[in-house]
Amino acid sequence: MRNCYFIFVFTLIFSCGEFQKALNSDEVSVKFNLGSELFEQKKYSKASRLFSQILPQYRGKPQAQKLTYMQAMCFYNTKDYNSAAYQMERFVNSYPESEKVEEMAFLSAKSYYMLAPSYSKDPADTQIAISKLQDFIDTYPNSDFILDANNLVFELDYRLELKEFNIALQFHNLTDYEASIKSFENFILDFPGSDLREKAMYYRFDSAYLLAINSISRKQQERIKNALSYYRSFKNDYGQSKYMTEIDLKISELNKINNI
Repeated sequence: MRNCYFIFVFTLIFSCGEFQKALNSDEVSVKFNLGSELFEQKKYSKASRLFSQILPQYRGKPQAQKLTYMQAMCFYNTKDYNSAAYQMERFVNSYPESEKVEEMAFLSAKSYYMLAPSYSKDPADTQIAISKLQDFIDTYPNSDFILDANNLVFELDYRLELKEFNIALQFHNLTDYEASIKSFENFILDFPGSDLREKAMYYRFDSAYLLAINSISRKQQERIKNALSYYRSFKNDYGQSKYMTEIDLKISELNKINNI
């Protein structure tokens, strides 16, 4: 056991010394060869440091394609997704005939997905990621990565849906019912196939109901009319909804106020 420990320590010291020696060397081939070994060993951070030193010297040379690929994968595997996306896009543009081009195109788009924030933050990066993934899907419709790409787009679309839904719901919770109605109407138009559509239509009605019963008399009749219109739309689409019992009670209240 003790001998194994000393062998491990010796190997570690030797490998660290070899890496440092290559890092300080002026020989690009030394950096390339050791970097390739480190890459195969999945020591991506160290490999990347060597590759970054020699990449410019290999431009236009036969080894440039392999080097660009390995550097891009180093960035991806160390979660430097900005650099990964940039390097992978360069690979796709520089080596369109490479057998690695679909992998690079997909992982470039996925890097943008990894950079996209949660639904509660600015959606700009999410929209960029969707665009990049859709470009991949359109360019490589028969790729082995298509299923993964479609799943990522679906997830990002849902983030946008959830963000818009929660903005509208926040207006409802803050009792800004006019803004809530408008926001839920926009959501229903923008995401017609959303799983949240039933809830959106319910809260649109509920906002209209609350706006109506809290209105001054000269505005109340028109607002009751709007709430009844939203009720009919909801019942037409979701007549068996769990919300119907509650909605019917609120409609009865509105009808009493309206003297119907």
